[in-house]
Amino acid sequence: MTTHILAFLIGVIAGLRSLTAPAAVSWAARLGWLRLENTSLAFLGFAATPYVLSVLAIGELIADKLPKTPSRKAPMGFAVRIVTGALCGAALGAQSDAMIGGVLAGVLGAIAGTLGGYEFRVRLVRDTGGKDLPIALLEDAIAIGGAFLIVSRF
Repeated sequence: MTTHILAFLIGVIAGLRSLTAPAAVSWAARLGWLRLENTSLAFLGFAATPYVLSVLAIGELIADKLPKTPSRKAPMGFAVRIVTGALCGAALGAQSDAMIGGVLAGVLGAIAGTLGGYEFRVRLVRDTGGKDLPIALLEDAIAIGGAFLIVSRF
């Protein structure tokens, strides 16, 4: 049960920032916190994977602040969040032979994180006077801190 809750939560993180969740899961696998050896997700713990995913995640954090960045609810962005939520949920579920449940929980979390994160950001920007950057940075901090807290539970 705890595994499914954590898989849902890592999906929420993927909904907030699509590449933060896989970067955190990859670091957890590389550092030995998350045991993915002998699974189809072992690549997440390979030597280069956390570095590559971290660079991509940092790029996403920067791109999110640009005015031309499409909405996370646009079909491509939404789909990427669902896929990364599923991947990360599966990785957390793999620890306890609950990969399918982890996938489902990760997908549901990604949907909740995408839609909820959008509403959170839009409303908070509106309620604080229309400045998006501080709210975007707050969302970054929530995603990074939340991802670390989730993967450190393993």
